Amino acid sequence: MNREHDHADDLDKDLPLKEDIRLLGRLLGDTLREQEGENIFKLIEHIRQTAVHFRRSGDEQARAELEQMLGRLPQDVTTSVVRAFSYFSQLSNIAVDLHHNRRRRAHQLAGSPPQDGSLGLALQRVAEAGLGPEVLCGFFADALISPVLTAHPTEVQRKSILDCQREIASLLDARDRLQLTPDEIAANEDGLRRAILSMWQTRILRELRLTVQDEIENGLAYYRYTFLQQLPRLYAELEDQLSARWPERRWRVPAFFRMGSWIGGDRDGNPFVTHDVLDTRWRASLPWPSNIT
Repeated sequence: MNREHDHADDLDKDLPLKEDIRLLGRLLGDTLREQEGENIFKLIEHIRQTAVHFRRSGDEQARAELEQMLGRLPQDVTTSVVRAFSYFSQLSNIAVDLHHNRRRRAHQLAGSPPQDGSLGLALQRVAEAGLGPEVLCGFFADALISPVLTAHPTEVQRKSILDCQREIASLLDARDRLQLTPDEIAANEDGLRRAILSMWQTRILRELRLTVQDEIENGLAYYRYTFLQQLPRLYAELEDQLSARWPERRWRVPAFFRMGSWIGGDRDGNPFVTHDVLDTRWRASLPWPSNIT
């Protein structure tokens, strides 16, 4: 009985994820109808259903039908099919990421013990090992985490696609966190529909290679919606938890998280990184004084 109850609880926990995927799949299907026509939509849906049937049952007849369908598609239809499944995978990944955050919040609201990988559990283990504030201060004084941003002219992910994905994630998160009125739900769904339409009307792959200037601009864009927002929160959360566990000490954690970058410096693998680029564009584009040597 307990095992059956636990299994039912696990299924209930995944219901919001399934609802999000159904919503995004429905909106993508509507976009396919509008942009590619009813026949293409029906073809893609038939391919999907046949593939699901083969995956679940191992039916060789379904496999043969799937291979026959895909093998005789003209190039333009093949492109639509590939794009449809690619975008559905991206939308599903967004829903899964949101669900992980949803489960993490539920875990915290329930007052459960700290989870693996959390600051709370790490500090708890430090305290249980008998290590005091002095040891931690010495650790943070020498600690260094340095993620390195890389780039290359063959980079395929487009900033416009990433912008759409962030907008979709934000709208889904609002549906999950806020109690929306019917009008707000409709407006939220319209926003999701517009973002998915923008994705569909945007090329997945680049036609042209990135220049070094493009790489720099893309790299700096990442800072605005990742590090510049999250790093202050990281330091604040860490200092709050340290103060809560060792209140007798005034905590000021040094800057152990420092960014690195290969952008514009990969002269071995990027033919666009020339002497002129290093001497002019690189110095002019980065936010530091031009007299740095």
